[in-house]
Amino acid sequence: MESFFHTLKVELVHQRRWATRDEARRGLFAYIEGYDNRARIHSALEYITPERAKTQMAS
Repeated sequence: MESFFHTLKVELVHQRRWATRDEARRGLFAYIEGYDNRARIHSALEYITPERAKTQMAS
């Protein structure tokens, strides 16, 4: 989890400012669901995306 939060802060949080908490919440959700889970490879999953790992487990 520490690695995830570090990456989140480096790639998103420290790169911009949000006007409201709701805007920040939407931005974080979009990053996690749109990028981290669908496109970013994870070493703990043998360098595949979480979405692909989930698909492989269901097969």
